[in-house]
Amino acid sequence: MKRLLYHSIIILFIILSSCSSFLNENPKDRLVIDNFYSNSKDAQAGVDATYQQLNSIYLRLMYMLGDLPTDDMKNGLGMPNPNLQNLEYLRIDPANPFIANLWINCYSGISRANTVIDKIPNATMNATLKNRFIGEVKFLRALCYFDLVRCFGDVPLILKLESINDAMGARSPKAEVYKQIIEDLTFAEANLPLRSEYGSTDQGRATKGAAKILLGKVYLTQGDFQKAKDKLAEVVNNESTYGYGLHKNYADNWNTATEAGIEAVFYLEFDKYPLPYNDEMGLAGPKYSLPGGDVGISGSNEADIPTRELYDQYIVNDLRRAKNFRFSFTNPKTGAILVSSIPLSTKYWKDGLLTANDCDVNTFVLRYADAILMYAEALGETGDLTNALTQLNRIRTRAFGDTSGNLAPMPKDAFKKAVINERRLELNHEGNRWFDLVRTGTFVQRMKDHSAYESTVAEKLKTDIAVNVKEAHNLYPIPQREIDLNPQLKQNPGY
Repeated sequence: MKRLLYHSIIILFIILSSCSSFLNENPKDRLVIDNFYSNSKDAQAGVDATYQQLNSIYLRLMYMLGDLPTDDMKNGLGMPNPNLQNLEYLRIDPANPFIANLWINCYSGISRANTVIDKIPNATMNATLKNRFIGEVKFLRALCYFDLVRCFGDVPLILKLESINDAMGARSPKAEVYKQIIEDLTFAEANLPLRSEYGSTDQGRATKGAAKILLGKVYLTQGDFQKAKDKLAEVVNNESTYGYGLHKNYADNWNTATEAGIEAVFYLEFDKYPLPYNDEMGLAGPKYSLPGGDVGISGSNEADIPTRELYDQYIVNDLRRAKNFRFSFTNPKTGAILVSSIPLSTKYWKDGLLTANDCDVNTFVLRYADAILMYAEALGETGDLTNALTQLNRIRTRAFGDTSGNLAPMPKDAFKKAVINERRLELNHEGNRWFDLVRTGTFVQRMKDHSAYESTVAEKLKTDIAVNVKEAHNLYPIPQREIDLNPQLKQNPGY
């Protein structure tokens, strides 16, 4: 039975937290923010409430902003939402609610983390556990700020929220935001346990290895390849210590019996309804492309689907293709085999369910294959192409089941393209593609090329993407609602 970190009772904590700055009294006979954090049980409740906020960010929102405006994903016939269509066709504007929701949910997570960081030091509890709890929420705060700074550039840096005015500041330079992210993750890696040191009831919490890998990703995004290489090497060269590795079978990452295994660095746990479930099964699942438009599974909507170009990137003997995409589906009620007219994404698909709400497949925030590919990239950028190719071929050996797909030595520039392409093949539908294209300075040209490809083999209307794409799309716009509420915020250029 899965154990979720997120408990509905914690909503009480959030309500109290949000109201605390407007209360002048400090009653001792009832639960308020100032007397809530008195012991380790209270402290853990606050930490768990911060984890819970990740559901609002990583269940689907990061796929929408990390994959839909790229060459990897498009809207299916089951998604007539104009705001999602605008993301796909790069008609991006400050009023888009999905962009606004990322801003809101990240700052909600930051607010929860700030409250815990401020209050836990006063709790009566074991000092080591206290530092672990602070390390967990600093990891989560760093993750939220990392998503914000990657998406929006300069953003308000809020580290202590005592009144509504504290959330109304100007945008801080992204260098300051990154400095705080690095400080938070440095504290986290020093104070978090190894995954093996957590008990069986604490699966899914941030670990020392997760903090190191996220810090490596931060350095890579900044273009500091030496620091990225050094930090990622601490984990990759000591896999047994940190408890990581690659599953022999790529598909085991989405098998509920093995998904929390050696490749799971940081993830969200899901269960069946009424507990939090993985809605992506239904959003990506087949419907309109099937004969009769019904696979026999309630909630299968065919909204989030892969581009034809992405599917065409896989060669036949790449074993990942069969897990990532499918044409054939079995109706669990009738046993009939139904064939889709297009490839559909199936990382989060489970056969045999009668309702998509029963999908308990986890969502990865960080997967170890990502760490290996980042390490390969950093090695290549710092001149160690031999070791870099070894790391890249680890991923390809698993992908092909043998060394037949391994790449031969190549020049530095060619290797960089190869590793970014491998990230596409390995990590699609995990919210990485837009960030990879933006940080490598290739987004605009890649989308022009994608537009030409798709308009030839899939949809003629895809020519609109080449017309709409512009350099401004290397950042998302600051949500207009936030600018209206906070006059100190200034819009990103081009919006």
